Amino acid sequence: MCILFFAIESHPRYPLIICANRDEFHHRATQGAHFWPPENQILAGKDLQAGGTWLGVNRKGQFAGITNLRTQETQDGVRSRGELVINALANPASPMLTSQWLQTHRTNYNSFNLIFEANNILHCFNSRSAETKILSSGFHAVCNGDMDDVWPKMARGQQALQSYITQNDAINIDELQKFMCDTTQPEDSLLPNTGVELEWERHLSSIFIQHPQYGTRSTTIILKDTLGRIDFYETRFDGKGRNLGRQHFQIESSK
Repeated sequence: MCILFFAIESHPRYPLIICANRDEFHHRATQGAHFWPPENQILAGKDLQAGGTWLGVNRKGQFAGITNLRTQETQDGVRSRGELVINALANPASPMLTSQWLQTHRTNYNSFNLIFEANNILHCFNSRSAETKILSSGFHAVCNGDMDDVWPKMARGQQALQSYITQNDAINIDELQKFMCDTTQPEDSLLPNTGVELEWERHLSSIFIQHPQYGTRSTTIILKDTLGRIDFYETRFDGKGRNLGRQHFQIESSK
């Protein structure tokens, strides 16, 4: 998962709105969003190479997602970060217990942000700092750096989401999808310095990434209403950025 935008307690009908793009190598085998058998308690896509996922929800309406922290320090032979999302959805615990476990085991994975929901509150654990941050009401963005870093594409998407949410009582998924497909690249002087070559920094600088080798594979939009019901939309794309269709799932509140 590359970039996520959150609107928390900012809309009269939907106290939680999440818009997310998953960026990945096009050759990496993936299964679209589905309820995972045999229990069918988790709704998520599946990374068929490592077996985990980048984002999902469970039947209780809890969310979890992950982003890689872009760093030059990567390890071979470590565990897949995608299993952390499955663990968070399959075995939800208190934030304290989850954070304690993550602090203990974070070195078994390459660097990550794990966003997870507990007691109707979103938390973000950063493996580099080993700290957990509570996401307050308002608008947030996270990419391949720290939560709420001010990267151009994070600021652009967050402003677009905030502008739309604050001006519209009825939410149109196609309108949210539009800004998640934004391919605008900022000037070189505004790019973050994350250790990759300038050419790649440019490719990675847009909300929607188009490149023959690596790019945006899917957009997920999640709406949770005041009763805890979830609408989950996933739109998938091919290696040329062409829309392959949208799936829509609903989860009724288990409260």
